[in-house]
Amino acid sequence: MSTRTSIATAALIVMASAFGAQAQAPAPKSIKMQSTWPASNTLQEHFKMFAERVDKLTQGGIKIDAMAAGQIVPPFEVLDATNKKVIDGWHAIAYYWVGKSPAAALFAAPPGGPFGMDHMDYLGWLHVGGGLQMWRDFYQNDLKLNVIVWPAHPSSPQAFGWFKKPLRSVADIKGLKCRQTGLNSEVYAKMGMAVVNMAGGEIVPAAQRGVIDCAEWVGGVEDLRLGLHQVFKYHYTPGMHENNSIGELGFNLDVWKGFTPAQQDAVDSAVKDTFITWLTRWQKQNADAIEELVHKHGVQIRRTPPDILIASLKAWDQVAAENSAKSATFKKVYESQREYASKVVPAKRYMFPPYSFAANYYWPQEGAKPAANKGKNN
Repeated sequence: MSTRTSIATAALIVMASAFGAQAQAPAPKSIKMQSTWPASNTLQEHFKMFAERVDKLTQGGIKIDAMAAGQIVPPFEVLDATNKKVIDGWHAIAYYWVGKSPAAALFAAPPGGPFGMDHMDYLGWLHVGGGLQMWRDFYQNDLKLNVIVWPAHPSSPQAFGWFKKPLRSVADIKGLKCRQTGLNSEVYAKMGMAVVNMAGGEIVPAAQRGVIDCAEWVGGVEDLRLGLHQVFKYHYTPGMHENNSIGELGFNLDVWKGFTPAQQDAVDSAVKDTFITWLTRWQKQNADAIEELVHKHGVQIRRTPPDILIASLKAWDQVAAENSAKSATFKKVYESQREYASKVVPAKRYMFPPYSFAANYYWPQEGAKPAANKGKNN
């Protein structure tokens, strides 16, 4: 056989192998997912970032159409629609499903941290302490839904809320008609608020009509985009009700099983990548928004009176105890979080200096005595 013939034969073999590999490669999958968020919300931006990351990591093998609220089903029907495969997946936050079971709120990181945990501690409970498997079992076994879920966006810490008048103590919130949602409504109702449940887009019109006296949404950039500064001038932060909230995204379980192992790994990686990428950008967006609220719109941002924060934790303890007595699932998840927190939170308190320590040294709050050098050389 001549050299020329050998080269031609080898080339044909390579081409045949390439065509064979292409024939065996799975066809690109088009996935329709919907969120509970309006298109302008930064959480919808997280959803789109996740879709783009999945597309890149799967080299176009999974194309996700990340739709905003209402594009196929009403916002709060996305979980059921995913179960029924009306859509292939959803993007929301677990406390929206407390109507199905109050235990759902525990998978959004409930009031108090929970138990003092921050985002990373809570992710530890999910990935190291067995929480994620509890979450999936809760949806699949307790709620009988054919879905699989992941932690998504860390949309917290959230502010206490917006008010038309200043607050001095917990007595000042008694009787106020305030927009609250989920188990948070139960917490603040125990503190004397007249809670009102409404969608975010209804807050400004309701305040303009005098239907509500105060409202809680998120804080920072989300509240600026919603226009809450147009109807309220006193913004109180922090709050203990959502100081560690983490959202969710998920797929219909049959859709998930239809992904190849490599595609499933890519989705897992995209979830974690997007968590960090979005959070770092969101922190800067919040800082810019706070500056605009104060200097452009004249908003008075004030620290929440400590007795309100303590009262909210006491009220949450009561709500949690009541729900634990009613639900074995609630009790199991709640106690699992407490056990994990009992290890990591005290240890972290030893290792981590208070955030305010260096913050007050370099950036003393207005009215406080500045540090001598503020970190500058003499």
